[in-house]
Amino acid sequence: MVFSSTPFLFIYLPIVLAVYYLVPRRGRNVWLFAVNLMFYGWGEPVYLFLMLFSIALNYAAGLLIVRFRSGAPQRAKRILVADIAANIAMLAFFKYYDLFAETLSLLPFLSVPTLGLSLPIGISFYTFQTMSYPIDVYRGDAEVQRNFISFGTFVALFPQLIAGPIVRYKDITSQLSFRANDLEQFASGVRRFVIGLGKKVLLANNLGLLWDIYAARDAASLTMLGAWMGIAAFSLQIYFDFSGYSDMAIGLGRMLGFEFLENFNYPYISKSVTEFWRRWHISLGTWFRDYVYIPLGGNRRGLRRQLLNILIVWALTGFWHGASWNFLCWGLYYALFLMLEKAFLGRALARVPVLAHVYALVVAVCGWVLFDLPDFSAAVSYYGAMFGGGSGLADVTDFYYLRNYTVVFAVSIIAALPVGSRLFRRLPQTAQSVAAPVLIAAVLVLSTAYLVDATYNPFLYFRF
Repeated sequence: MVFSSTPFLFIYLPIVLAVYYLVPRRGRNVWLFAVNLMFYGWGEPVYLFLMLFSIALNYAAGLLIVRFRSGAPQRAKRILVADIAANIAMLAFFKYYDLFAETLSLLPFLSVPTLGLSLPIGISFYTFQTMSYPIDVYRGDAEVQRNFISFGTFVALFPQLIAGPIVRYKDITSQLSFRANDLEQFASGVRRFVIGLGKKVLLANNLGLLWDIYAARDAASLTMLGAWMGIAAFSLQIYFDFSGYSDMAIGLGRMLGFEFLENFNYPYISKSVTEFWRRWHISLGTWFRDYVYIPLGGNRRGLRRQLLNILIVWALTGFWHGASWNFLCWGLYYALFLMLEKAFLGRALARVPVLAHVYALVVAVCGWVLFDLPDFSAAVSYYGAMFGGGSGLADVTDFYYLRNYTVVFAVSIIAALPVGSRLFRRLPQTAQSVAAPVLIAAVLVLSTAYLVDATYNPFLYFRF
């Protein structure tokens, strides 16, 4: 079940909210835990047991760690290490086993059978989420949760379960025991959800259709204009797809009384790659910073060690995104630019802000080719077309698609910048109070009409 579907919008969500506000406060986590499991098991009921195992494993680890943390710290540390190893092993087996098996089988003397397992939806997100809990308990950054239902509600919370943002236990621990639900918070959640729905349905889905056309074209027939137009469409598609999902998750959380941290902050206005990754998928970046980069030493042990730490973190970040070697290459691609910026490039970029913005934008757009084309040779050919090695500068088909997508591109570019929200905030309060509900209603009606008629509705980050 996905947020941008009519069963979710008009059956599941209304029932969940109605019962949630009818039951007593002490029963709301029980209800949420039940409907969270129903939501996750909708498409893959067999993997429900995997999630329940993950919940039980980390719940027990937290209890054991706090039990031994004071009197037997080494034992508490061994429990933490074992728990982390178990979480990583579970993620590695289901997500990466077939990739490693296929790679090893390329050796002439080795044949490793593949299992053909389907990837449990959202396993990368909820594994990181659950794994952060015992780490924070061990560090003393979070109190242990003794109520299994409350902990299960945190892990399986349906608004952010499938594709984030990655919510850490310490950020919502107080909200699990008490949530001050009020009408303004609920209304704010509805507005945020509809904005995310519009991003996904009206912008991302339409842009994705254009990218699919150019990504499927034979490299020999790609023109420079077509290649750039295609990857520009994907750059905007993935932003509106993922930030739209995050908006919907934040909005749903508010409807239920939760406040999740922001996950995007207009990344395409960045003036460096470093800034881009402070604005894109913020919850993942902060997770790697707090649980990998800083424990490795961060920037406290000199420039060489800092560059090595960046390389390690970004190799892991790339590989986290998918079971394909192109994701590792994509992570190393960003590691290269981030290391260059730390070494010397960052200081030079600060002196030329306009060129810095162009540089950051080109690096990000070019990076998406490596991200979405799993065949490395196809990615190389696509790069070739982008930089003049294709079938020419443009053809009649390119101009046809450019004309048809001009409005979508224009609206998407404006929506990807903070200019729209700034202009809206400058309106008089009375004008805002009238315009906001009208715009929200229009987006909801248009999005529903698209959903009823459309067949193209994937969430890109579901595959991670």
